[in-house]
Amino acid sequence: MKSMTGYALTEKNEPNSFISLEIKSYNSRYLDLNLNFPFWLSALEPVFRAYFSERIARGKVEVSLHVKDADIDVDILTNTKAAKAYAKAMREIADAAGINSEIDINRFSEKEGVIIIERNIDIPAWENTLLPIFEETFVKYDKTRLDEGAALKKDILSNLDRIHAALKTIKKYAPQMEEIFCQNIRERFTELLGCEINEQRIMQEVAVMLVKYTINEEIVRLEAHCNSLSHELKRNEPIGKKLDFICQEINREINTIGSKNQMIEMSQSIIEVKDALENIREQSRNVE
Repeated sequence: MKSMTGYALTEKNEPNSFISLEIKSYNSRYLDLNLNFPFWLSALEPVFRAYFSERIARGKVEVSLHVKDADIDVDILTNTKAAKAYAKAMREIADAAGINSEIDINRFSEKEGVIIIERNIDIPAWENTLLPIFEETFVKYDKTRLDEGAALKKDILSNLDRIHAALKTIKKYAPQMEEIFCQNIRERFTELLGCEINEQRIMQEVAVMLVKYTINEEIVRLEAHCNSLSHELKRNEPIGKKLDFICQEINREINTIGSKNQMIEMSQSIIEVKDALENIREQSRNVE
């Protein structure tokens, strides 16, 4: 089990450059991948976007690549036609404004299209250089997610034990709650109809109403959901969304039990389940 939160930084002195790669991630419902590459290596972004998409299921992931002192062949070209056009336009503006000013040659370098810089980038060579660095960094990054995932798992299991313990108490008092319910119904019938009532008729009515108010089915489903949660925690794949779904189901069942509860002794166990479940839901939001 992995956390969505992770971090790693690798810095390398390559023969012709200094490379820094940082990977960090946070919680997110879906995979939100943001790559920050030098503009002259933007052609490699799709390659490494696919690299991360194959290895991360969800989370907000920020990947920052910095390359300093890169030994890159550069061709500098001049566009004399564009330079003449700019010079002519500047003279016309000066004449129209009545300004006697010489044209500053330095300003031409700032004009678009006058000086063209072409970088001769060997993209395949850079991919071969960067891939081992990405792999090394990802291993470190993934370990931080695994370490935090182990801590999350331990905490979730601890809260799951609390739910199991509280559920035992709920199961213990469930038959007594049914007896209390039946007794209350008998007393109400006696109050409304007097002493001369048909006991068999009362039992028939109680049986019909008991189907609605018994918590046996909720207990069975609650146990099944807890077992599913334990099973998911043993899997070595992204389970965050499944944990969230199971928690919703557990919450539904314990709320139903709470609405049917008629015993003070059971109330504390219901509160215990809800508190432990809230802790599990909070932790599951961090799970990939």
